[in-house]
Amino acid sequence: MSTPEVKNNEEIVDELTKDLEEKLQEECSLKEQKNKDDTLDKDTISCNDNESSDDEEEKLEDKNDIIDEEQLKESEKELNEEEIEKRKLNSFELKKQGNEEYKNGKYLESIETYTEALKICPTKYNSERSILYGNRAASKIMVCRKKSAIEDCTKSIELNDGYLRAYLRRAKLYEEEDKLDESLEDFKKVVGIDPGCKEALSALQRLPPKIQERNDKLKEEMLGKLKDLGNMILKPFGLSTNNFKLDQNPETGGYSVSMNNS
Repeated sequence: MSTPEVKNNEEIVDELTKDLEEKLQEECSLKEQKNKDDTLDKDTISCNDNESSDDEEEKLEDKNDIIDEEQLKESEKELNEEEIEKRKLNSFELKKQGNEEYKNGKYLESIETYTEALKICPTKYNSERSILYGNRAASKIMVCRKKSAIEDCTKSIELNDGYLRAYLRRAKLYEEEDKLDESLEDFKKVVGIDPGCKEALSALQRLPPKIQERNDKLKEEMLGKLKDLGNMILKPFGLSTNNFKLDQNPETGGYSVSMNNS
């Protein structure tokens, strides 16, 4: 009978480090998915204090809002200049109607009106279409359709990358959705357009510490998970994570595991 191979300390550390890395990657994937799920739950609670969310109805509403820009462009090829001009004027009237509905608190009606305006407003009028998307986003915010409002703000910015209100609305929505990095970038855009915007300047002071606090908390949670997993793997060897030390490379930020000889 052959004698079982006895591994030295370095080989054991290498094997355990590999196992820990694999477990950590698995935990990171699970953590990321849980964060997405938690965000969805949080959205539902913040927007619906007294009633449950009807996801299917919300999806149907968003589907009805979709504007096929390419199809709209194709349909315009069959129109003459007079017909294009008529569409533009009609869309302007619809925008005014939507604005009045918004001012009067008729947010659902204004969403439908802005949508109708977008369906006929000629695609060559980027600035006007950008405003329509931005206004529709404002209405959606009032009925807690935040994700759809973010999409409208994004479309508005694509049509006019200098539209301050769209950046400002999206920045606030991102912060409410706990997407702090995206929020910070949008507030930076706002300051780039309007250096005197107090709301954006305040956010530039407020968000970095919040982002750092969130990152530190996530790091602490993951290191705690790593320690728990490490102890589970090391237990059959009569070891624990106290037998090892975790060293961070100051240049790369990565970690390495070594045997603790103290």
